[in-house]
Amino acid sequence: MAVHVRVGEDRVGTIELDRPERRNALNVETCEGIVAAVERVRAEGARAVVVTGAGTSFCAGADFGEVYGTDFLAALYAALQAVHTLPVPVVAAVNGPAIGGGTQLAIAADLRVAAEGAVFALPTARLGLAVDPWTIRRLEQVAGGGTARALLIGCETVGAELALQRGLVDRLGTVEEAHAWAAELAGLAPLTLAYNKQVLDRVDLAETDPVLQDAFRACWRSADLEEGRAARAEKRAPAYRGR
Repeated sequence: MAVHVRVGEDRVGTIELDRPERRNALNVETCEGIVAAVERVRAEGARAVVVTGAGTSFCAGADFGEVYGTDFLAALYAALQAVHTLPVPVVAAVNGPAIGGGTQLAIAADLRVAAEGAVFALPTARLGLAVDPWTIRRLEQVAGGGTARALLIGCETVGAELALQRGLVDRLGTVEEAHAWAAELAGLAPLTLAYNKQVLDRVDLAETDPVLQDAFRACWRSADLEEGRAARAEKRAPAYRGR
């Protein structure tokens, strides 16, 4: 299975990506597994959830064997929204690199605990890809406009210490420490937490603005997308033309 899920006696659900041979890269199966895992932790009454990755990576992003397929985007954003809309606190235990879709998954959570080797990046401009408007607004909301611009426009890679300073990460620590925090949160008032989440998570502009949605779709229909795909396969620098 690409995703393991369990709910402990402490009422903490754990969702673990388990493709260590691919550094937990996201494919359609994994994204569907995340959605199923979210449904299970809800059904089993989890009061807090930890999302993490097996091995030494949190999530290396999209699996390039599937990212260009017609089904991948729908599966990815269904998984992100499933995590994001859980009515209980979600802690991302970022135990290693969180690249592309890995950063998206981390910011879909409410809180992030990063291990020493964690790094964050959204190098879409290097690849001719794009993340949806919700991701951009969510990143800005979580880490501020400066960090959002550094990741999305500067294509920076941000390590754990700097991520903590910039607000992208809430604590430094291990998966076990993230679980301990989640166990504390599981003992708090559920209705209050659910209400607080609803108010804090409102980023309606990014979800409904048709101009932003059209611009996002245009990136995925562009010749530059195909150029990025070809350049990666041919191991050469891409020559983007802006169309």
